[in-house]
Amino acid sequence: MCGRYTVFTEAEIIEMNAIIAEVSRRFGSGAVKTGEIFPTNIAPILTMEDHRLAPRPVFWGFQKWNGKGVLVNARSDTALNPDTAWKRDIFHKPLLTRRCVVPSTGFYEWAFVKAYEQQVSLFTDEEAKPPPKSPKIKLHFRRPGTTMLYMAGILNTFKDANGAARDSFCILTTSAKHSIARFHERMPVILSPEECEDWITNNNFMREALARDGPDLEWNPAS
Repeated sequence: MCGRYTVFTEAEIIEMNAIIAEVSRRFGSGAVKTGEIFPTNIAPILTMEDHRLAPRPVFWGFQKWNGKGVLVNARSDTALNPDTAWKRDIFHKPLLTRRCVVPSTGFYEWAFVKAYEQQVSLFTDEEAKPPPKSPKIKLHFRRPGTTMLYMAGILNTFKDANGAARDSFCILTTSAKHSIARFHERMPVILSPEECEDWITNNNFMREALARDGPDLEWNPAS
């Protein structure tokens, strides 16, 4: 599950700032949201243009078959091997022909406070404890040793409320491994920077990426 993620733009996050700058140059300042990204926000994605990776602003969420709400994640197993006709149309066809990369600086999951306490042993002082009124704590997951986290995505086109065609993206998920499995059963399909182009252009690599275990991630309580 990946229901919210981050596009942080602190000065030290050089790759993300370059992506945002390129989107602004091509599509205008403010073309994408930064900070915490919610479903239905316009966020940057990477696609292939003129044989290179290029960012552009796209709406996050596939329109549901009943027209109510959006689908922000697609399970990699049923996207690759759809078990219903609507999954073939919404997920499978784009997986074969319209893949993209979703650049981020991490994503959020929520854990029950008791589960969180079990993972970090005991809190060292009263100020470190989450507010008692909240049964859950918000955790930020990121890849160790880097400020960036690239997620595998797919594109599809739907009509907006005015009947105009609108490209939308969806993030692929897989079974959670390692640190994430303590808190949630799903995690995004994660790519290294060197794999982004292959994800978009190479069907054999796509299948390999969906079949493998995800990397271990580090996590911290979100402010």
